[in-house]
This record gives sequence, structure tokens and C-alpha cells, in this order.
Amino acid sequence: MTATGPAGRGHVERVRVEFVDTDAGGRIHHTAALRWAERAEHGLLRAVGWADLTSFPRRRVEVEFLAPLRFGDVVEVEISATAVGRTSVTWAWRVLRDGHVCVVGSTTCVHVGDDDRPRPVPAGLRSSLSPG
Repeated sequence: MTATGPAGRGHVERVRVEFVDTDAGGRIHHTAALRWAERAEHGLLRAVGWADLTSFPRRRVEVEFLAPLRFGDVVEVEISATAVGRTSVTWAWRVLRDGHVCVVGSTTCVHVGDDDRPRPVPAGLRSSLSPG
């Protein structure tokens, strides 16, 4: 996956591993990668003009940790939409340090209305996230 590859419009978020992101072993706590992916997702959604960041709760999350990250490391979080379904968006994301992939993941989010029931992904957002 590249930040602007065939999966669709992409975004890159630069993050420094802060002390709060680490565990007792000095490596990132697993939840840090999820927060960074969400930060990148929100950055991409803002970039395409989507302001309602709370209308996409998580349905599924997968993460694989490939290399340790530690306090002070500077990483890039790349994200892009790999699938835009009728009511959901699936994001592929990865965390890189110095060009080396350290974490890969995917997150599927469902678009919901004020009643927390699934709603179709708006056409404008769908076209902004789709390839081409």
C-alpha cells in the first residue's frame, strides 16, 4: 500500500512516539497504533472535507506488529480506503519508521445516523475515497 496507491485517496500522518504511548517494557503499547491510525483516518477525512468524524464507529480492527517502536521514534502512518461498501469503509494502514514497516492494520467502520443505525455512505464521501 502506498499513501496514494490504487486503494484510493491516501493520507500520511507523521507521529512521534511519546512516553504515554509506551508500556513498561519501553515499547509502544498496542493501543498506540490504533490511536495513530484513527488520527490518520481523521486527517484524510478532513482533507476530503468530511467534518462529521463521529459518524463512523469501528466494526472490525486487525493489527500485526512486525517491529518494535520506542519512545522518541518518529514514524509515518499511511492510510487509504481499500473498500467503500454501502454503509461501511475499510481502511488499510501501516506504520513506518525510516521506511521500514513496523505495524500493519485494517479497520472497518460503519457509517451511522443519530440513531446509531447503519446509513449509506454519502455519495460525495464515497467518490472522494474511491480510486481514480
